[in-house]
Amino acid sequence: MEFKGTQDYVASRDLAVAVNASVRLQRPLLVKGEPGTGKTMLAFEVAKALGKKIITWHIKSTTTAQQGLYEYDAVSRLRDSQLGSEKVHDIANYIVKGKLWEAFDSDEQVVLLIDEIDKADIEFPNDLLLELDKMEFYCYELQKTVQAKQRPIVIITSNNEKELPDAFLRRCFFHFIAFPDREILRQIVEVHYPDLETRLMESSMDIFYEIRKMPGLKKRPSTSELVDWIKLLVIGQIAAEELAGFNLKEELPPYAGALIKNEQDFGLLQRLSAAQKRFR
Repeated sequence: MEFKGTQDYVASRDLAVAVNASVRLQRPLLVKGEPGTGKTMLAFEVAKALGKKIITWHIKSTTTAQQGLYEYDAVSRLRDSQLGSEKVHDIANYIVKGKLWEAFDSDEQVVLLIDEIDKADIEFPNDLLLELDKMEFYCYELQKTVQAKQRPIVIITSNNEKELPDAFLRRCFFHFIAFPDREILRQIVEVHYPDLETRLMESSMDIFYEIRKMPGLKKRPSTSELVDWIKLLVIGQIAAEELAGFNLKEELPPYAGALIKNEQDFGLLQRLSAAQKRFR
């Protein structure tokens, strides 16, 4: 089976090619792009389209590569030994499997999502080189090598907060999710709101793109924020006529908080509006 997108996820041709190439090459797919462009959702939709189970590993600043393999719970073993439990004689009772081990241990091929890898320490990607390349690791406590029963489809996302090591990049198939053009964005909106009035869609997209093009904007609104904003417009029964010909230099659009996410950008729009009014 090939990935071509799903009913709920509009994938560009380039993205579909990248996913399928990664699967054929048996290399992790490293996906970058603006926040809100569907990087994380991609893994779930690939799993759905290919009929695979998904295992998710969400990375934090404190996450270590070892946690993805396994952790040895020495504290529990010490407590059980003090209580005289028979469990202490088998160290396997105190090995907590991580997400990679869980993926390696599956009898059927799974999709493994390593989400926002750039949040972790700079050494984190390097610490996973062997495991992702050879699909195996050694458990010292059990004195055995754990090998993947079925090589998982690995999808790794990054928001580009940190540069990833060259050695890690060489082992990945890379794809950058470019911000969708108007036609692709229209298809995405239609997936969520198939009955949306055409005029309302076009007017809301006009305002959305105008905001994104504003110079000096700290955080440009993303695809997911457009979808949220349109939902509010529908709930608030905002008519297409109210948005048609809307001038951002004079006032903020209704429910602007769905599009503008920090005080600096709010201030920028408000200053433009104030300047416009002074020069009338």
